[in-house]
Amino acid sequence: MWNAISRWRRRRILSRAMIPDDLWDEAFGLRPFLSLYTADERGRLREKVVLFLHEKGIVGAQGHEVTPLQRVVIALEACVLVLELDMALYDGFENVIVYPGEFVPDWEWEDEAGVVHRNAEPMAGEAMPGGPVVLSWPDVAAGADWQATGMNLVIHEFAHKIDMRNGEADGCPPLPAGMSIETWASTLTSAYDDFCACVDCDEPTDIDPYAAESPAEFFAVLSEVFFADPLVLRDEYPAVYEQFTRFYRQDPAARATAQEPD
Repeated sequence: MWNAISRWRRRRILSRAMIPDDLWDEAFGLRPFLSLYTADERGRLREKVVLFLHEKGIVGAQGHEVTPLQRVVIALEACVLVLELDMALYDGFENVIVYPGEFVPDWEWEDEAGVVHRNAEPMAGEAMPGGPVVLSWPDVAAGADWQATGMNLVIHEFAHKIDMRNGEADGCPPLPAGMSIETWASTLTSAYDDFCACVDCDEPTDIDPYAAESPAEFFAVLSEVFFADPLVLRDEYPAVYEQFTRFYRQDPAARATAQEPD
């Protein structure tokens, strides 16, 4: 009964909401890696974007005015991660907050010794446990040129949100039936240890060194690479790439390889 109601509600939303073709095409064109998606994938992604925008508010802060294009770009990249997954992974929060630049969260925490600390460092993005996703628009916009920046802020922060679905972000999202937690943990831990050693030795890498900050950041950064530059992840950490294809149920490297000239 509940599934029937959910399907009816989904059809109703899709029949009443729409994204103009020119707006969709402009947003889609701002992310070159999306050009490899099939027509079927693009159609299903567009439906998920409509549903996302129906469920979530994307609001400006500190005077920032969120344009229709910005809304679609943010929703589009958020939905890339869940194209083949249940959008319920994004339940539990209502808003995406967009700042005109980096922001200072100014939140406090108490360590084990009882000392209170305050975070006063500027941030480009934050996925708040049980709360909104917060983004700096210039840093979102920078994702249009992956080769120059090597970053995709929206994918990064929404990967954190997925990671948080089973507790604190720790690099192990809720795995589907058929995936081994032990295999995931051993694969990611081995790759993380290797990556940290490379960063510590100043060895060159095509993956953002920020991934060495923690297992949670490793998962989020590698999720960026998985979608935006999949051949890099497949070449550097093939076992991680295989785990990601099983988790996200997508194979971006296969898309990229199919487009390579003979």
